[in-house]
Amino acid sequence: MQQPTDLPDVFDPRIHAAGPPHDAFRELRDRAPVAWQEERAVLGWPAGPGFWAVTRHADVVRVLKDARTYSSWAGATQIRDPDPADLPFIRRMMLNQDPPEHGRLRRLAGRAFTPGRIARFEETARARARQLLAAAVGEGGEVDLVRGVTDDYALLNLTDLLGVPASDRGLLHAWTERVIAYQDPDEPPVLGADGKPVNPRSPAMLAEMFAYAQELAAYKREHPADDLMTALATTELADAELEMFFFLLTVAGNDTVRAAAPGGVLALARNPGERRRLWRGEAGVDTAVDELLRVHPPVLSFHRTAARATGLAGTPIAEGDKVVVFHVSANHDERVFPDPHRLDLGRRPNPHVSFGDGPHVCLGAHFARLQLRVFYEELRDSCGDVELAGEPRRLVSNFINGIKSLPVRLREP
Repeated sequence: MQQPTDLPDVFDPRIHAAGPPHDAFRELRDRAPVAWQEERAVLGWPAGPGFWAVTRHADVVRVLKDARTYSSWAGATQIRDPDPADLPFIRRMMLNQDPPEHGRLRRLAGRAFTPGRIARFEETARARARQLLAAAVGEGGEVDLVRGVTDDYALLNLTDLLGVPASDRGLLHAWTERVIAYQDPDEPPVLGADGKPVNPRSPAMLAEMFAYAQELAAYKREHPADDLMTALATTELADAELEMFFFLLTVAGNDTVRAAAPGGVLALARNPGERRRLWRGEAGVDTAVDELLRVHPPVLSFHRTAARATGLAGTPIAEGDKVVVFHVSANHDERVFPDPHRLDLGRRPNPHVSFGDGPHVCLGAHFARLQLRVFYEELRDSCGDVELAGEPRRLVSNFINGIKSLPVRLREP
């Protein structure tokens, strides 16, 4: 199959800083649903070999479900290739493993991430949302929602669930920023001796976080509590596996809600008719959460590597090729979602892939949904209206659909 030569670029992280390039994704879905993308040097990072961009919903789901053909282990899961010397280290993480090894770690983590433990957390999350929103309304109602509300809401919920002492919460925020915002000019990269940026997921960059994880686990074994680190520290996880779980929970557990919550409020502010439906109870909060996740997925893309020669949507893919699925494009595929760019808080069915699919579907999806449901309920009860007070500033990233600043006016009921 001959690829068109004039296809749009969806790789450059700077493109996504203006919001998901929906026109480009629609063109790829229509003309080349599996499209070759050049991986040029950008923002100080070296060029890569290029990859296949997968943009239709059916093909994204197929890739995510077929771990035998599309491997997480072979080349890890970020678009940027890791240093070959770091790959064995990165493969310790559940996210970068394939079945059956992935399944063993997921089952061990599942014992800690129980629905009962998550459900007991709802009261804490609700009180926190209420307090943060009341403070924002009390300050006159105009606030940067990210700095004033959602960053703290996501981080404090996570640290409570993990069992991290209040005095150490700033560490988790700094570690998350280092890993998530590495493409953003506002987060200058750490340079190695050769003057090139150091991968934030390399052993050297994660040493401080891992040492903390071991120290916290040792403390939890001596002083057990009803939190995730106590549960993980008392399983048969090896030290290296526990460190990687702490890394995954710290970064993914924080940034999922941290990206989704302001993205959902942005969608509500831009769609006052749907916002009023939610406020009046004409749209259920659970269906609203899924629709807001669909239009603003926290994660934009994930990388797989072809474990064998195959074909996808009529396009031949060679063994070893990089294959990148774009969740944000799949969530707006007209073949699955009628009028996909319209916010419909009562949309059913809603098979979005914001939490992935297949063996790697997000382990903390239940926790994330609970936090988002509670947050939107408290927003509805504490604010009569939500209006934009300025344009959002977005994260420069082709991985996380982050919002760095969201000026809003929160009206009293």
